[in-house]
Amino acid sequence: MMMVVTLLFFGMGTVRAQSTEVQQLLLNVEKLSQFKNILKDMKAGYQIISSGYNAVRDISKGNFSLHETFLDGLMAVSPEVRKYHKVVDIVKMQGTILSEYRSAFSRFKSGGQFTVAEVNYMTSVYGQLNKQSLQNLDALLMVITAGELMMSDDQRLAAIDRICLDMQEKLSFLRHFNSQGIGILRQRNLEQRDVSSMQELFNSKP
Repeated sequence: MMMVVTLLFFGMGTVRAQSTEVQQLLLNVEKLSQFKNILKDMKAGYQIISSGYNAVRDISKGNFSLHETFLDGLMAVSPEVRKYHKVVDIVKMQGTILSEYRSAFSRFKSGGQFTVAEVNYMTSVYGQLNKQSLQNLDALLMVITAGELMMSDDQRLAAIDRICLDMQEKLSFLRHFNSQGIGILRQRNLEQRDVSSMQELFNSKP
């Protein structure tokens, strides 16, 4: 009886040991499967990173020449833009603004019909007008100079149109301002002559 119990005890121990080994084996198989999945994910991630690196490398090597040509083209200025007639018009208008305001201002200052405050006001108006017109020339230079702005030909032409329109408005304002000043100057000269005539008339009486 004791022998039978002993055999059963050792037999059950053997079964338990075999069951534990089977469970450990199954656990190892599951871990191996998980590890394979991890390796698979790592490989996919490496391929993505590698493709991204290759793309950057290709750009650095100039393989994306089409994109580079397009971007370089935006920095360049075509002959059509350089020869656009409004470019010359803008430069001429700047010269006209400078010439006409200097001539009128010299006449107003030397006429003796305007007060110091009025002359100072004219100085401020002419100075601001000249400053803004020079800023337009700077903007024009940026548009027609290669490597300064990234713009298409149509965008450059549109920018030149806007600058030209602004210069036309400034020239129109200058001429209107000068016309008003000349009108005031003439009116005051007439008034001064009338006063002088009246004084001569009174002085001539016995």
